[in-house]
Amino acid sequence: MKVITAEQAAVLVQDRWTVASAGFVGAGHAEAVTEALERRFLQSGLPRDLTLVYSAGQGDRGARGVNHFGNAGMTASIVGGHWRSATRLADLAMAEQCEGYNLPQGVLTHLYRAIAGGKPGVMTKIGLHTFVDPRGELDPRYHGGAINRRAREAIAEGRANWVEAVSFRGDDYLFYPSFPIHCALIRCTAADPRGNLSTHREAFHHELLAMAQAAHNSGGIVIAQVEQLVDRHDNLQAIHVPGILVDYVVVSEDPAHHQMTFAERFNAAYVTPWRGEAGAKCEAVTSTATQNPQNTQENTQTEPEPALDARTIAQRRAVLELARRRPRVVNLGVGMPAAVGMLAEEAGLDGFTLTVEAGPIGGTPADGLSFGASAYPEAVIDQPSQFDFYEGGGIDLAILGLAELDGHGNVNVSKFGEGAQALIAGVGGFINITQSAKAVVFMGTLTAGGLEVRAEGGQLHIAREGRVKKIVPGVSHLSFNGPYVASLGVPVLYITERAVFEMRPDASGEARLTLIEIAPGVDLQRDVLAQCATPIAVAPDLRPMDACLFRPGPFSIAQAG
Repeated sequence: MKVITAEQAAVLVQDRWTVASAGFVGAGHAEAVTEALERRFLQSGLPRDLTLVYSAGQGDRGARGVNHFGNAGMTASIVGGHWRSATRLADLAMAEQCEGYNLPQGVLTHLYRAIAGGKPGVMTKIGLHTFVDPRGELDPRYHGGAINRRAREAIAEGRANWVEAVSFRGDDYLFYPSFPIHCALIRCTAADPRGNLSTHREAFHHELLAMAQAAHNSGGIVIAQVEQLVDRHDNLQAIHVPGILVDYVVVSEDPAHHQMTFAERFNAAYVTPWRGEAGAKCEAVTSTATQNPQNTQENTQTEPEPALDARTIAQRRAVLELARRRPRVVNLGVGMPAAVGMLAEEAGLDGFTLTVEAGPIGGTPADGLSFGASAYPEAVIDQPSQFDFYEGGGIDLAILGLAELDGHGNVNVSKFGEGAQALIAGVGGFINITQSAKAVVFMGTLTAGGLEVRAEGGQLHIAREGRVKKIVPGVSHLSFNGPYVASLGVPVLYITERAVFEMRPDASGEARLTLIEIAPGVDLQRDVLAQCATPIAVAPDLRPMDACLFRPGPFSIAQAG
């Protein structure tokens, strides 16, 4: 192991290398190294034509994280699990200046282990009947994970092969081939003289070990950014990467390059285990709270109870679903679903354990640029192991966001629009989770763009309708195949502020989106069906949503009917 500067590390990366980067949204990215790598390219034009691989999105929707690779000529191909935080990469792909691929986060993290073990790849059902499926003859929305024209052309011409459809013992699978990794960029807390790396001040462990093993066994190099050098490690259990795998260590000289997350310099709650006091409530941890002192507990000024908005109503309905299903293990998506856990605690609901795909089990999941961390977790495992658990059916209930929905129950959360103006969000762990959980709940508003609602007296009134209808004739990007997942026997529910839908069989036996609940006070035709851009089936047993959802003030499960 050799200690070098970030600038020296940047010089090691050669043209046309495949570089794997560790991190999760705003945590665990080797910022000092990737910033130096971009600086070298801008000054010298080197390195060129890199292939960048990362399982979880890493960035701040600005310049940090894998955004440093977002330069034409520097990066020729991007294979990412999530793209929303890496807007510069998305811009590069949509300008057709590189090949862009979006593969399931869990598959990528398992690929690192396959590469490390010298295995041919990963064979799994994850990704079947979504845009990741390469069988375009079955559905024109199946693109083999390609998200731009340049990538589709590379696949068609045989220059790229990230996923194949295979049959095994009479069943359909997808096969994701292994590939060599020339350089792994990882981040840990401290390195000893032998290169052993600890993560005792990191929010989780990512897939650090698998990545380092994959690069080492590919004949590549491992560059590790750390916060400090130590003579020895005091806690053997904090070491997650042994020195035999580490080639170079970069000590971050600027604290801004080694924040715990892009929102927080350090938050002890993320590395403090669950305290176990009876009735103890963990504090909510969000990037907003950490950046605005007026939102912390130091501000003792009493704030008036906020009016109920559409998001809170939908979150309340998701809490009721938690209460009715009584799941033991729950996964919450980023954004609107992330607040459901705290709202459930406030409503007096317990008995379930929240998990995050990054590895935390238990505790209170963070949001924003700290998403992936949990305050006071019960345990933290590495990301590949978390996805082992998920894909094996370990999640009893998954609650995820809803961006675009169609009458077949298909969902798009990954890409919106075409050409240079398209928005690439990417699927992250969405496909792994929705195709493996025992039950799936999607949540969002029925319309978007200026929607305003008023809740009072147990009823809901639409004060101003949103300009954009979220239920469309057909989703443009197939992140979730409703009929396929329903055929696996998985119950699927879709929650909005004014209506609840589920997958139910129609007269022909085919599962389709069906309206099952409507908010008291709204008109079925005007406020629900007319706000859907496609015909929607209405259940003969249509029932009202619980009136407790629409009463201002504290929300309690005891209020539910």
